[in-house]
Amino acid sequence: MIELQNLTFSYSTPTGVIPVLRDITLVLNEWESVALIGTNGSGKTTLLRCLNGLLLPTKGMVRIDGFSVRDPDKQFEIRRRVGMVFQNPDDQIVSAQVEREIAFGLENLGLPTSKIRNRVSETLARFDLSRYRFHPPHLLSGGERQRLVLAAVVAMRPRYLLLDEPTALLDPSNRHALLNILNELSRSREITPILVTQFPQEAADVDRIIVLHNGHVVLTGSPSDVFSNRDVLNK
Repeated sequence: MIELQNLTFSYSTPTGVIPVLRDITLVLNEWESVALIGTNGSGKTTLLRCLNGLLLPTKGMVRIDGFSVRDPDKQFEIRRRVGMVFQNPDDQIVSAQVEREIAFGLENLGLPTSKIRNRVSETLARFDLSRYRFHPPHLLSGGERQRLVLAAVVAMRPRYLLLDEPTALLDPSNRHALLNILNELSRSREITPILVTQFPQEAADVDRIIVLHNGHVVLTGSPSDVFSNRDVLNK
């Protein structure tokens, strides 16, 4: 369970403080797929980055399965439980070979070498990347690189998966393929996805939608409840 209590976040700039998130209280349940939607600047990405401690609240609290993101002694455990996929895969790839990219996170978890080898092979097959095992990532297509990033995070078996518009740079075919993988992971209860998206059709496939506007949660509920509330959405 991810708990947000009166979460407030502001950026400090040379010209002053810019409030981004304002007094948000939410509970995100394990195995409940969630989509965050809202206009540009509504606070979606900032909220996502507060969920794994990349950003610390200005006020309020975020807890991951009872662990506070403010506790420096719990950062490793929080990052182990909460994986993240950014919009641009090139911002996240760190290795010069596909199999090394998947092994990188597993090595940081301290897994035995034999387990790393087995999990890398399993992950490559599952994400249809086996043929690229020894390829440098920059030779893959954009869709394949995003699939590689997702594979590398999923291989570490986090409990929650934060996704910041992961399909924004993909063509329709690769977008569809990536969403199918996410839906499979969610249905099998391997991972709880929390997805930032600008595409209503992507949000329609989750269990719960949270609508942000000017740093506030203005609407939350099932896709049918949210999309039928046209007055709030239009405002």
